[in-house]
Amino acid sequence: MAATTDNNSQANIIAAINEVSDKAQLLVREEIELAKAEVTAKLQTLARGLAVGVAAGIFVIAGLVLFLHGLSWLAYWLLPVPTYAYFWGFFLIAGILFVVGGIAGYLAARWLKSVQSPTPEMALEEAKLIRETVKSSDPETTI
Repeated sequence: MAATTDNNSQANIIAAINEVSDKAQLLVREEIELAKAEVTAKLQTLARGLAVGVAAGIFVIAGLVLFLHGLSWLAYWLLPVPTYAYFWGFFLIAGILFVVGGIAGYLAARWLKSVQSPTPEMALEEAKLIRETVKSSDPETTI
């Protein structure tokens, strides 16, 4: 009778260990899926924003070329230069563009340094909660 009880006890322990192992594997798989879903959603939003930004940039560049061409002719007309020295208007506008471009490049570099990577924040928080639950002496009250 004692041997049967020992075998049942060992079988129960083995079953419990297998159940805990299976649940831990399931938990890890779910956390990985959550992280994948979160990163995928962030990257899709980033890609959409990038595509719309590129399209907007193309239209702005086309309009800007025409505007700057007209502005260069206006600068030539306003500058006190000889009749066929219209290139001075273009040089003036080019100089202004270089200054504005330098300022914009500086600002872009500052903003890009502050960008955060698309980390799966919800999945990391969930993993921390799971770790606290596993380490806790009273797991029912942890969450």
